[in-house]
Amino acid sequence: MSDLAFKARELDSGDPLADKRAEFVLDEAVYLDGNSLGALPASVPGRVEDVVRRQWGELRIRSWDESGWWTAPERIGDRIAPLVGAGAGQIVVGDSTSVNVFKALVGAVRIAGDDRSEILVDATTFPTDGYIAGSAARMTGRTLRPVTPAEVPGALSDRTAAVLLNHVDYRTGRLHDLPALTAAVHAAGAVAVWDLCHSAGALPVGLDEHGVDLAVGCTYKYLNGGPGSPAYLYVRRDLQDRFDSPLPGWNSHAEPFGMRPGYEPAEGAVRGRVGTPDILSMLALEAALEVWEGVSVETVRAKSLALTDFFLECVAAYVREGRVESLTPVRHEERGSQVALRCEDAGDVMRRLVERGVVGDFRRPDVLRFGFTPLYVGFADVERAARVLGEILG
Repeated sequence: MSDLAFKARELDSGDPLADKRAEFVLDEAVYLDGNSLGALPASVPGRVEDVVRRQWGELRIRSWDESGWWTAPERIGDRIAPLVGAGAGQIVVGDSTSVNVFKALVGAVRIAGDDRSEILVDATTFPTDGYIAGSAARMTGRTLRPVTPAEVPGALSDRTAAVLLNHVDYRTGRLHDLPALTAAVHAAGAVAVWDLCHSAGALPVGLDEHGVDLAVGCTYKYLNGGPGSPAYLYVRRDLQDRFDSPLPGWNSHAEPFGMRPGYEPAEGAVRGRVGTPDILSMLALEAALEVWEGVSVETVRAKSLALTDFFLECVAAYVREGRVESLTPVRHEERGSQVALRCEDAGDVMRRLVERGVVGDFRRPDVLRFGFTPLYVGFADVERAARVLGEILG
């Protein structure tokens, strides 16, 4: 056994989250793509079968009331809330991340007021966020200005209405300074909107603590909600009565079954709803979130940093110098829960890794991306992944 393999065994023996691995459906592969699609929690299949066979098959329409379908978006939102540092009653689950980015950004512009003419958007963002921001700017008559997160403080002015930022860069795994950037946005009188897709479930966010205005996120990555599982929208409590959604659907009406021609928004986070929720995916997500019972995000963060530190250590030992370059910051305060390595022929390298049972992903043109989900990834997995990478790269 190599020194690093022995170290991995010792680290796994002292892992407070080690028992969580048994709560997921896993095989012999090393799964380091949970930052794209989380592994399946073992409780989900049985829950989905019950939803389909009993709640839908037997109770049918009665399940909207008797099975709690109608209140699921807020109930599940309250389960997500502690994972992103939010109090109850501020998160509603439903729709896709893209739809929620649109709702949040247009809502932010409306909160900011008509005298503010510019939207700042993270220039390094996931492409869809940029597309949505462009559409929101056109629809609201604002100018869109792409800037990097580091450039935000210098770009803010009394013209700034809203700022849309990613908490973690999806390519590099860089963690941006949410507290400082939110404070800068507020000092300029603007509204801060954060995309939490690559941070929720991997590290502390502190939405309430840091006064974030609005936030969105997906649930199929570190929250393990399943492919296409519904996203969520956070609206800070004191802004809820000012949140004017650009998608006022019947589900967010103060009297949804009144079928009135005039729209009157419901109170609270409910006004972030639009249409009929996707119950099958919604309740699969609810079952998936049960794996978080008894787990603190701080413990998850500590293991995440230990995993990524150890992976970088193993890569340095197993991979010939100069063959890969890490794009992920070394400093813990700047690192999410993934490691991105620049590598020649990265697409072919990842294909060969997958063939050898190490599953990450490839981002064009030359990035190998490895996501570390602390609930089910162990240190032996990390050592094996780096060792196989070294063997493939010669």
